[in-house]
Amino acid sequence: MANTGRPRTAGRKKNSAGNSRGVYVEGNAVRRLQEVPERRKKPPQADRARAVRKAEAARRTKSANPNRQLSRQAQRNREKAQNMSKNFVIFLAVVSVAVLFFCVHYLQLKSEVTAQIKAVAALESELSELREDNDAYESQVTSNVDLNEIKKIAIGRLGMKFPSEDQKITYETSKSSYVRQYQDVPETK
Repeated sequence: MANTGRPRTAGRKKNSAGNSRGVYVEGNAVRRLQEVPERRKKPPQADRARAVRKAEAARRTKSANPNRQLSRQAQRNREKAQNMSKNFVIFLAVVSVAVLFFCVHYLQLKSEVTAQIKAVAALESELSELREDNDAYESQVTSNVDLNEIKKIAIGRLGMKFPSEDQKITYETSKSSYVRQYQDVPETK
C-alpha cells in the first residue's frame, strides 16, 4: 500500500474481520455527528424574580409620569375595549335565541321524520302480511274449485250449451296481450 501521508485508524485494514459486520467507525466515511446540548431547566425562583422585576418596572414607568393625562379619545377607546355596549349584548342575545330556536325546530323535524319512517316501515310490513294472506286465500279458493262440477251444473241446471261453429268468431290481435272491446262484435262472418 502506498503512503499517502494520512494517518491510519487503529491499524485495521479495510477487509479485516472486525469490520466485516458493518461496524461504523465514526468519521471514516461520514461527517461526525453534532450533538445538541441538553437544555438547562430554569429554577422556579428565577421565574418569580423575573415577574417581580417586570412588576417593579411597570410601577416605575407609571410613577415616572404621574402628571401625564390621557386624551379623552384614548380614555374612550379603553372604556370601549373593556366594556361591551348594550346594543352588542342585545344582538348577542337575539342571535343566541335564534340559534336555540332553529336547533329546537331542527330536532323536532328530525324526530317527525324518524316517526314517519317507522310508520312507513310498519305499514310496509302490514302490507306484506296482507299480500301473503291474500295469496293463501286465493290458492285455497282455486284449489277448491272443481271445473267438471261447474260444467255439469251449467249444462244440467242452467241449460247452457257449447257454441256451434256459426256462433264462433275469431279475432286476431296486433301484438297486444289483451283486447279492449269498444263496440259489439258483428254477427256476420
